[in-house]
Amino acid sequence: MEKYQTLLYYCYSTIENAEQFAADHLEFCKSLGLVGRIIVADEGLNGTVSGTREACQAYMDAVHADERFAKTDFKVDEVDEPSFIKMHCRYKPEIVHSGLRDPRVIDPNKETGKHLEPKDFLEMKDREDVVILDVRSNYEHTVGRFKNAVTLDIENFREFPEKIKELEQYKDKKILTYCTGGIKCEKASALLLKEGFNDVYQLHGGIIKYGKEVNGKDFEGQCYVFDNRLTVDVNTVNPSVVSTCRNCGAVTAKMINCANPECNEHFTQCDDCGWEMEGCCSSSCMEHPRKRTYDGTGYYVKVPQPVNVDKISKRKHKNRPAAARES
Repeated sequence: MEKYQTLLYYCYSTIENAEQFAADHLEFCKSLGLVGRIIVADEGLNGTVSGTREACQAYMDAVHADERFAKTDFKVDEVDEPSFIKMHCRYKPEIVHSGLRDPRVIDPNKETGKHLEPKDFLEMKDREDVVILDVRSNYEHTVGRFKNAVTLDIENFREFPEKIKELEQYKDKKILTYCTGGIKCEKASALLLKEGFNDVYQLHGGIIKYGKEVNGKDFEGQCYVFDNRLTVDVNTVNPSVVSTCRNCGAVTAKMINCANPECNEHFTQCDDCGWEMEGCCSSSCMEHPRKRTYDGTGYYVKVPQPVNVDKISKRKHKNRPAAARES
């Protein structure tokens, strides 16, 4: 039995003083010995954390004990070693960058697509009146996607709203949206409903939960994840590899980051080309003076920027009424 676990989760729930919450939550995670990446926003939490089984259980218990996050659905992976090297927790405007910040326009707590459990998604996905929609970015669906899924040419989820017009041909269909863990579908499906798509669904728990509960049937390739594993297997029923090496065209499921930090592109590259190209996507990147040392993984640790508590305090003081500051 593996000694470690990796938790993937999110929760849309209003957090007051979210910047201070991020600072406090970082210290709490460190006290448990966890490593990972958490985004905190006024609208909720989005995280992947990793640690011992005991630490992960203590973390889940603490999150569920907070009434704001009691509904959080944790996807739990058993792993041989922690999936991160460091722990960081940052405040951002959104827990997933969509550009849809105004809760008067999009609020997943009020309206979103109908949640489909994996077994129901599996039963519905091949019907003639259904369209499966992948709302993830190019580098994610390139390495793995559902059979017959509609994919979008986007580099980042914030581009999704611009693609709505391309989907109008499917307005008379049932739209089944999916993503890695479900978080992007909350806003994507809400936006589709706002734009006049009447029958919109989302895969509850995303690809990760689908793999755990129905063995990932008909998911082709691997699932991109946002930790040092980069991709994980999902399908144990009819697995396949759908991605090819950027450089030679050989079939490969291996995804890396370009060794040139100013490029840092996510792309698929076979082991032979990886060593020959030193983990770079092109010859020009190979010549870059800041090129990182390739160790065969193509994963490079980003140095996290800690939450600046002093800066938060100064900002709050500045925003207080003048009379209060002078007292």
